[in-house]
Amino acid sequence: MTSNTPAGRPAPVPEVRAPWAALACAAAGLLLWHFFGNASKGWLKTDSVFWWCVGQWIDPVAETEHGWLILGLSGWLLWRNLRRSGPGQPEPAAGGGAGQVWPALVAMMGGLALHAVGFIGQQARISIVALLLYAWGVLRLGGGRRWGAAAVFPLAFLVFAIPLNMIDEVGLPLRMAVTSAGQKIAHACGIEVLRSGTQLLSPDGKFNYDVAAPCSGVRSLVALTALSLLIGYLEFRTVRRRALVLLASFPLVYLGNVARIVAIILAAAAGGPNWGDWAHEVMGYGVFVIVLGGVLGVAALLRRWWPEAVEPEAGRAIPAASTPTDPAALPPVGGATPDRPGHPIGDTSLAESGVGREERRGRGPVLVAAAVVLLVGAEMAGLRYLSRQPARGAAGVALAADGLNPVELPAFLGTEWIGRRAEVTAVEREVLPADTGYSRKLYVAVGDPRRQVFLSIVLSGRDRTSIHRPELCLVGQGWTIAETARHRFAVPGNRRDFPAALLRVRREVRTPKGTVVVPQLVAYWFIGGDEVVASHWARVALDSWNRVTRGRVDRWAYVLMQTDATDGEAAALGRLQAVIDETLPVFAPQLRAGASVGWRL
Repeated sequence: MTSNTPAGRPAPVPEVRAPWAALACAAAGLLLWHFFGNASKGWLKTDSVFWWCVGQWIDPVAETEHGWLILGLSGWLLWRNLRRSGPGQPEPAAGGGAGQVWPALVAMMGGLALHAVGFIGQQARISIVALLLYAWGVLRLGGGRRWGAAAVFPLAFLVFAIPLNMIDEVGLPLRMAVTSAGQKIAHACGIEVLRSGTQLLSPDGKFNYDVAAPCSGVRSLVALTALSLLIGYLEFRTVRRRALVLLASFPLVYLGNVARIVAIILAAAAGGPNWGDWAHEVMGYGVFVIVLGGVLGVAALLRRWWPEAVEPEAGRAIPAASTPTDPAALPPVGGATPDRPGHPIGDTSLAESGVGREERRGRGPVLVAAAVVLLVGAEMAGLRYLSRQPARGAAGVALAADGLNPVELPAFLGTEWIGRRAEVTAVEREVLPADTGYSRKLYVAVGDPRRQVFLSIVLSGRDRTSIHRPELCLVGQGWTIAETARHRFAVPGNRRDFPAALLRVRREVRTPKGTVVVPQLVAYWFIGGDEVVASHWARVALDSWNRVTRGRVDRWAYVLMQTDATDGEAAALGRLQAVIDETLPVFAPQLRAGASVGWRL
């Protein structure tokens, strides 16, 4: 046996690539995320996390159609990276099989663990991130380091395709900022514009525009941020330059949407509502031109004023002077030197040891695949068992005799308020899970029937999507959220108070005398088994934590109150507090007693 390496140096052992083992892991993961990928059945009644995602990509209401673009770009990026890296990369030094497959094993085990957390906590987005981590492990196992390195950014880029459904909460501050900037610029141009929350109105009634969520920049922010990150990734190699390109997209999105609002106002002031509507449509594309043009400009400036160092091209030959040619300068093989005999270069013992090492290396991917498949099977069995167990936890409010709905609210509050039954709509019952409970009344002041307070309690079932952010319903009902705040209501018979979110909302009502803006005040909070929170995301976090760490599924109560605010906010808050004083001891007696109830914002 002879050696083809310089001076008898043993050839490096090729890196382990195991496509068949990777296919086995991929098939196991496909089954897991399809049949046990989604535990939340509120909006999309499916077990598959794939359909949970695709179902929102094809739904125009979800505003996530850009997911298809992100998916296509990620596939192209993977192909591009593999092509640029090339199949003829230098092989790693000889080593054990464990050193070659352990990153894939760790990634897939981490993905399985993270998915278990997402499934138990009913957080499909966490399960999607877990799927991306698992997918990287599959690619690393099947294609080695080359595929693993090529897949890092494409898989991370897919995060932008995950439906977030945070438009209303995140978009409100942007809507307010865009509206304020549009009004100031219009005044600087000599155009009189009145501002009412997120509405811009002409004093003479020539135009009236509401800066809705699409015009706030949030929806364009997601897509344009993804494209900005892509531009930085393609143009530069260093993290700092890529980060600067990404950060530039945020102010550019704001400027683009301010330009859109200003263009609409100028067009409407010059030619009426028809011109304003035309500018609204055209500037929808103009925002993308402004932002992408600005990002490309920032990238061009960075290339000119902060250029990257030129690196040698892949595959460039190493200068001959740097390659040792003297066999005496190379490390001896097997300890053999001219004055100290040792193993000859072609000694069969080395070949035998190499064969044994290669066999051990070949078994590594097989063992990894077997372990992953077993873990997937165990996780599927465990998740199936957990999903069929009866819910453990406490209800946030007192229950009616049926054990499903909250206790019925009182019909009379002293001698000052009369409660009228408010029926649950058919749409609500159709959309929300069947085990969701309801109790609501419209309280009318005896002394002044114009003063009314609507009180609604929605009690979640096993699925956490039984209750959601009220901002979604209010906007869908035609209300404009002008401002959000926090307020603390007093607990009757207790020195403590509890937090609530306060929304100042408005809606236009047409009357024979013209259009009237009706202001109202909305307060809401959530009550769990031992928590009171005023934030939707605090409730989601606490509920997920209890599900994962304590195996506890509380029935959270979403309490909402709404009243007219034409007589001032102080009077409106007084009415809300008066109704709370009489009804809270009925539907939430634990708050009055103050027994081991946490109070959190």
